Amino acid sequence: MIILLVIISLCVGILIGGYLFSQSQPRSFLAINCCQSCLTHEDLLGLLASVAIQKFPGLMPFKVLETDKTVVIKHPFSSDRIHYVIVPKKDIKNIGEISEANAQYLTDVFFVARWLIEREKLSKYHLYTNGPGSQDVTYLHFHLVAE
Repeated sequence: MIILLVIISLCVGILIGGYLFSQSQPRSFLAINCCQSCLTHEDLLGLLASVAIQKFPGLMPFKVLETDKTVVIKHPFSSDRIHYVIVPKKDIKNIGEISEANAQYLTDVFFVARWLIEREKLSKYHLYTNGPGSQDVTYLHFHLVAE
């Protein structure tokens, strides 16, 4: 009876994991021959961010705004007066991996940024993204920062 319960729990876990990670980009946990593509701390955070943004955006802390293609959160640890993180709901690792299929998500990011700029009446601000070597989380996101 216990073995049957363990097998059922394992199958349910595999099904739930498959659902949660179904729309995430592949990221290698193990690389047998070469560990240059092993899952880094940033990649793991990106994988978890992908699941949270795509499956559970309503549960994100510090959420300011959500559209069908974008989520905006207020950066919780910033020293700047205004610091929003604008995240597309499509799993894109970094700006070097965008494709034509991502255009609608990126367009929405910029319209959301415009809305925030108008709402906050900003005239001096920075809107930027970091490259792969500078990301704390391997998931494309933009920062809207004003002093």
